[in-house]
Amino acid sequence: MSFAKAAEELFVTPAALSFQIKNLEEHLGQPLFRRLNRAVELTEAGRALAPGASDGFETLAAAWRAVQRLQDNRTLVVTAGPAFTAKWLAPRLFGFAASHPEIELRFTATLRQLDLDRDEVDVAIRYGYGLDEGLHSEHLMEEAILPVMHPELVARYPTVEALLDAPLLHDESVDFLDPPADWSAWFKANGIKRAPQSAAHFSQADHALDAALAGAGVVLTRTSLAAQYLASGQLEAPFDVGLTTRARFRFIRSASSVVRPQVVAFHDWLMAEIGKIPDGLEGRTLVDVETLRD
Repeated sequence: MSFAKAAEELFVTPAALSFQIKNLEEHLGQPLFRRLNRAVELTEAGRALAPGASDGFETLAAAWRAVQRLQDNRTLVVTAGPAFTAKWLAPRLFGFAASHPEIELRFTATLRQLDLDRDEVDVAIRYGYGLDEGLHSEHLMEEAILPVMHPELVARYPTVEALLDAPLLHDESVDFLDPPADWSAWFKANGIKRAPQSAAHFSQADHALDAALAGAGVVLTRTSLAAQYLASGQLEAPFDVGLTTRARFRFIRSASSVVRPQVVAFHDWLMAEIGKIPDGLEGRTLVDVETLRD
């Protein structure tokens, strides 16, 4: 709502800008602005034109940025959830960086759904049911949800029944799952219908895991996030029963980024890393939460 600021943004003089607006109004046959004392405001026609014009310029700008990104083979922008970034990606990234010093990595740790083209993101790693329409989506790994705890707690809670009296940690980041894959579902899968009480609730899975690592309680978590701690012995998963859901970790790319060399390199490295650590599912009894519906 300032001709002077608009002219400055467009790198033209205010007189040139006013001339172009006048030509536009003559072409449309009606005014778009009311000229007030030291201010302007939109007319009804201006208010009708503004949203579509804004969307059109944003679409053009996004297409322009997408074409420019095709020429960039050095920058890789990845978004993943905070827990996956902290517990899975971060401890391993030095290997990728060492193998690909020519690639500049940029990470956005968020659960917010991003528009890959508009937000200039090359790869999204997401956990959920996956409605990735128009995108290239690939399932990353097999996993289950099961109780894990500090080794010192294993002897204290040796049975499923004993676990009812343990400080149970609740990870709220998977509360969107339907049917739920929570403590009630896990105990039900073990034949116990008594509703357990959680000792503490955490909004992020990595915070719940940190509490378990400190010995504060037993957390029901995804094996993909706990894999390195189970492999090192920092945490143990002594019970055989695990829950499975339709939710998955997915590696998501836009159609335009599938063949970009830095994206291909990151994809191949990630899949190789996944293959290095056992998923911990062998020999376990896996119960689909769909079968636990009342």
